Amino acid sequence: MSPEHLRHLLESLKQGEVTTEDVIARVKSLGYEDLGFAKIDHHRRIRNGYPEVIYGEGKTPAQVAEIFRRLADKNPNVLCTRASDAAAEAVRAKVPGAEYHELCRIVELRRDQTPPVGRVALAAAGTSDLPVAEEAAISLEVFGSRVERMYDVGVAGIHRLLSHSEALGRCNCVVAVAGMEGALPSVVGGLVDVPVIAVPTSVGYGASFGGITALLAMLNSCASGISVVNIDNGFGAAYQADMINKLAAWGRREEAAS
Repeated sequence: MSPEHLRHLLESLKQGEVTTEDVIARVKSLGYEDLGFAKIDHHRRIRNGYPEVIYGEGKTPAQVAEIFRRLADKNPNVLCTRASDAAAEAVRAKVPGAEYHELCRIVELRRDQTPPVGRVALAAAGTSDLPVAEEAAISLEVFGSRVERMYDVGVAGIHRLLSHSEALGRCNCVVAVAGMEGALPSVVGGLVDVPVIAVPTSVGYGASFGGITALLAMLNSCASGISVVNIDNGFGAAYQADMINKLAAWGRREEAAS
């Protein structure tokens, strides 16, 4: 149940269209659901504005599919990250309409027809960074943000990034994904006047240390306005970027209405 649905339920109570017992029963059903192997947090969308997201790695295909099905019963959109091919097949067998994105290993169900909000730029340094970049992009789209992809714009050919200057200026937030030395977020940070979320990837030769070099470079960036998430954490960047984007978009709506 979304905050809007909860508000509608309370308004219905105020108008006498439902009873207090009806409201109590509905709210009780939205606690957590104990499946034995997992406790699904059905109240999270009310508390945080986002339903629980499934982390697929380490779970069996049957576990992923059952959690996904239960979430789909109560939410229009459902997201599972780091899903195996087998888990995706198990989900699709139980939940019609679920879609698997093999490159970024996401299974998603998207039934909410609300138009996307604002705009987030998704800049990826190289093609090898695309699995992480697409994890961020698909997550943002499931959350309801409009995404503008700018792929293969690394600093080795910086003119490729500069050709997107106008598009970068239209965005409320930028997610910059890079491996190797992790320089892309610093360059982006010097070009834009919005928050930049840096995502280090584990792409690179031996001295990249599985993404630690990129992580430290991003943490030590001399460009202001950059925050950094964990190595390969496209989902974490998307969550933060969606919050920033919606705050900016809704703030503009309020200004226009006043």
